[in-house]
Amino acid sequence: MKLLASLLTAAILALPATLSFAQHAAPASAPAAPAAAAPAAAKPDLVQGEAKFTAVCAACHGADGNSGIPANPKLAQQHPEYLVKQLQEFKAGKRTNPIMQPFAAQLSDADMKNIAAWVTSKKAKAGFAKDKELVALGERIYRGGLADRQIAACAGCHSPNGAGLPSQYPRLSGQHADYTAAQLTAFRDGGRKNSMQMAQVATKLNDREIKAVADYIAGLR
Repeated sequence: MKLLASLLTAAILALPATLSFAQHAAPASAPAAPAAAAPAAAKPDLVQGEAKFTAVCAACHGADGNSGIPANPKLAQQHPEYLVKQLQEFKAGKRTNPIMQPFAAQLSDADMKNIAAWVTSKKAKAGFAKDKELVALGERIYRGGLADRQIAACAGCHSPNGAGLPSQYPRLSGQHADYTAAQLTAFRDGGRKNSMQMAQVATKLNDREIKAVADYIAGLR
């Protein structure tokens, strides 16, 4: 009996050591697999862009993005990032326009990128200033602003020749004066609300000044 008790005691004392060994002997977890790299953004499809532009946009903006209708903007040679942003904001209702919104609503993000890449690859046709009496005022506002009323120079953001800055400020050079004036008026009067910066500038301009700067922009090279 004493021998049996001694054997049982030895077995019980040995049990924790056995468990501890089993825990340490278990194979370590395999290292986590490295996260998969994010897929590269697909390049715009220019063939699809041309097809979609021809079907949806050309009637108003011209076959090559050079609108012949003064109320409709020229899109050729614009920055693609800017066009995509505007289309997305038309679709979302952030920029309101009863004509543009239904067209934008039928476009996917891929459609927008394809259209923008294709049309902005086309060369813009030059425009012309028409009002000789106002062009000097327009040049003054565009190049130097109106310091006494804290109106910033347009050239500071859109560049001296109207080329703009990709992803931030649109190209203005050669744009129809009617379209530019309409947009400045909309910013001023609250009809267009998708740029607080432009609204703050336009709020300080009167009708004559808007007409002058729009006409000057039309003749920029």
